[in-house]
Amino acid sequence: MNTLADRLAEIRARMNRAAEKAGRRPEAIRLIAVSKTKPVSLIQEAIAAGATELGENYIQEARDKIPRINGEITWHFIGHLQKNKAKFAAALFSWVHTIDSTGIAEALNRRAGLEGRLLNVLIEVNVGQEATKSGVLEGDLIPLAEYVSGLTHLSLKGLMVIPPITAEPEAARAYFIRTRQLAEKVAAQNIPGVSMGELSMGMTSDFEVAIEEGATMVRVGTAIFGSR
Repeated sequence: MNTLADRLAEIRARMNRAAEKAGRRPEAIRLIAVSKTKPVSLIQEAIAAGATELGENYIQEARDKIPRINGEITWHFIGHLQKNKAKFAAALFSWVHTIDSTGIAEALNRRAGLEGRLLNVLIEVNVGQEATKSGVLEGDLIPLAEYVSGLTHLSLKGLMVIPPITAEPEAARAYFIRTRQLAEKVAAQNIPGVSMGELSMGMTSDFEVAIEEGATMVRVGTAIFGSR
């Protein structure tokens, strides 16, 4: 695959095959093209090739790039969010995948209110219980979901996970299964205004396994844009 358009088409083909293998509808899975550290020119090339949803990890970088990019794009923030950057996230993004505390949720809600926006959000869960990773631990998930349900400018749509790094994609499967189970557990609580229909799972190395286990969004950067 030599061109970005070729690589993007190949990723979509692999997504479709993984969905069909799992008995799922391919159109139910969204591709988030992760454009962190990539220049505007390359992002515009991806948009021209059909990318419609883009993900960024760093607020400062997004502040510089997003206003310069043309096209009807849905922007996803997928990096760790600091409270003092919430105002920029609320203004620039339609989705924030990385809610992991009441403090972050409250700050984002307040800024979204000032912007007059309703943001779609996901709770990031630390299923691997890694000390170096962001994300809420399982025991704190339902209380956080209940807290977010009371925030008028956030709409909780599901969960996001980054499993421990492994050499084999298959090793991530248990973490994807557990994330799906946690989403089902939250859904069973029937918390007002909370949906668990979205699972942001899977990256370049393991997105096919994630799709087999229920991912509705996959976050792929390197396989589309090349190495950083």
